[in-house]
Amino acid sequence: MGPVDVSGDTAWDFAGPADAAPPGTAMIGYRGGGLDLRVAGAPAVTVLIGFGDRELIIDDATGRRALGGFVVGLPLEAMRIRSERTECIEVRLSPLRAYSLLGVPPTDLGRGAVALEDLWGSRARRLRERLAAAGTWDERFAVTTSFLAQCDRVMRSPDPEVLAGWDRILGSRGRVRIGEVAESVGWSRKRLGARFESQIGLTPKRTAMLVRFRHAVDGLLAGRPAADVAADCGYADQAHLCRDVSIFTDHTPGALAGHYRPAIARQRYGAWGKFFQYRA
Repeated sequence: MGPVDVSGDTAWDFAGPADAAPPGTAMIGYRGGGLDLRVAGAPAVTVLIGFGDRELIIDDATGRRALGGFVVGLPLEAMRIRSERTECIEVRLSPLRAYSLLGVPPTDLGRGAVALEDLWGSRARRLRERLAAAGTWDERFAVTTSFLAQCDRVMRSPDPEVLAGWDRILGSRGRVRIGEVAESVGWSRKRLGARFESQIGLTPKRTAMLVRFRHAVDGLLAGRPAADVAADCGYADQAHLCRDVSIFTDHTPGALAGHYRPAIARQRYGAWGKFFQYRA
């Protein structure tokens, strides 16, 4: 079967795998001309693997760097990604799967981008070489899936209580009291917070903020009034929504669409809507 075409812009070649990705993962591929993306936080660990001859210029909490590929965890602050020519595979991982696939606790990923070589050493270079040599998107998705399967260490998995807490927060779209989550899994709030942060990368409260923010972004980028989005997503008022948007993007809701939805961003955003689920 061929890759799924998710492109509507001839300047960019977008594709998604025809076959389902492994549980807790999703991937898309894209290549095209000049890239200038501003990326906000999401309840997923993101892996970007470049396979072209141009590096990605990253501006994040740690400064500016040129990387062939990188990983960002949940505590992502606003990031800008640029390149004169882009060819890459982007993988999103449920935080519940990230530890087993990346080999490090999510907390070790920090607040900015981590170079692939810092996680996978020379295997990252060989992966990019194999992707560059592949002739089709099908081959590239197969290479990436095989690589992740080789990295997988199933003994690294979150506690069942953390899994249940994550699902409770996602299922409520971030609109749940953390005390209720702790009670539902039979732990104290303090214990849930400590284990959640060590195994997911964020505290339960911060995770709920991020999940609610991402649902709010869906409405804002669709052009809905900020007041309506705030009410639907459970914010106390529009000012509360503005504070969260500022925390995760450094912009106001009104400025969000202009900064986060150029043509390439619209295609990438739409592609993830087709292929990604955050659960394990």
